[in-house]
Amino acid sequence: MSFLNDLFIGLDAAKQEELQDRLDIVEHKIKFMDKMPVALLDVNNNPSYFLAEEITLAGGMLETDIFSAAFIIYYQPGKSLTDLMREIPAILNAEWQAVKNNRIILLNDDVNRNVSAENAVALVEDMAEMIHPGSFIFGHEGDKWIRFGA
Repeated sequence: MSFLNDLFIGLDAAKQEELQDRLDIVEHKIKFMDKMPVALLDVNNNPSYFLAEEITLAGGMLETDIFSAAFIIYYQPGKSLTDLMREIPAILNAEWQAVKNNRIILLNDDVNRNVSAENAVALVEDMAEMIHPGSFIFGHEGDKWIRFGA
């Protein structure tokens, strides 16, 4: 749980247990799934490692070779989903596996962004839903993130 340990400090026991239960659900389900190669890119197509731990906890593995990524998640601090929808189409490469398979995801995790255990757990859940569609449904698609067809 690494980075989450610090966020859990100061929470009452009931809240810690609730958040841990939510993480345990994700962890249990992904035990039976293949790790998905995920590239995390900014709006200049530069790889980012900012959300690497969240991707890993959600059953993904950070992929640095964009041609091998099953999913590409675009995330740029300060950019809204609308900003990303305007900018991303021009920088997509039709040869990327994720583009061919319509597995491009735009993420805006800056809405009400403050670093908290609740937000970190919600992001892990969102990542699980993004990279394991059909296996997880947490209900934030369209609000914090969207699937983007090229």
